[in-house]
Amino acid sequence: MSGKDKSLRRGGSREVDRASSRDIDAFLDQARALAPRDGNAGRLLFALDATASREPVWDRAMQIQGEMFLAASRLGSLSIKIAYYRGMMECQALPWSDNAATLLGKMTGIRCAAGTTQIERILKLALAEHGKRKLNALVFVGDCMEENPDRLASLAGQLGIHGVPAFVFQDGHDAVAEKTFRHIVQRTGGAWSRFDAASAAQLRDLLCGVAVFATGGRKALDDFSRGRGEALKLLSRQIKG
Repeated sequence: MSGKDKSLRRGGSREVDRASSRDIDAFLDQARALAPRDGNAGRLLFALDATASREPVWDRAMQIQGEMFLAASRLGSLSIKIAYYRGMMECQALPWSDNAATLLGKMTGIRCAAGTTQIERILKLALAEHGKRKLNALVFVGDCMEENPDRLASLAGQLGIHGVPAFVFQDGHDAVAEKTFRHIVQRTGGAWSRFDAASAAQLRDLLCGVAVFATGGRKALDDFSRGRGEALKLLSRQIKG
């Protein structure tokens, strides 16, 4: 591990920490202005592949995702449910929460275990949650796909009919997974992006952009993306409608 990587694992220098704090504060200032005023919190299902193949980058992924939770919960207008699969057909869905400490505690307690993908169960969970109360978005972070792509496409189509966009962040470069992930986001009207731990700031902006979308919709995301990186603008352009 390089000296730079070690610094990242320790949280970086004070200067980097202060810069990150300023970035998040700036995000919050913009997002508060864009959040809906009807008193109804947006709902976002945040699903993780926690199989063994993701273990090498798991700690770094937790840090990046945790920054989104901190920012989103401080908006006071977004409720998040964490779901994950791992091991021998284990698929867990945790309670809804808008509390950053609760979300971080639950997420950081998840550990990887060898097993196959269960994306179908995640898509079914999203449909079930939407049936109870409007689900504004699904976020999925994963690196591979070992299921029937036609079945996943069918479920994604159902999410699209109900207006639930899927935002898929791919960890790695598996070609089979990428093809299926892109098909899922096309069917749902969502967006795909690479989950690259080497571009932490960019990824944080993308995840925060999804939080803005879940609280304020497409226009809020368009407004939020102005003046920011090309990746966030591309995310906004990928979303249908």
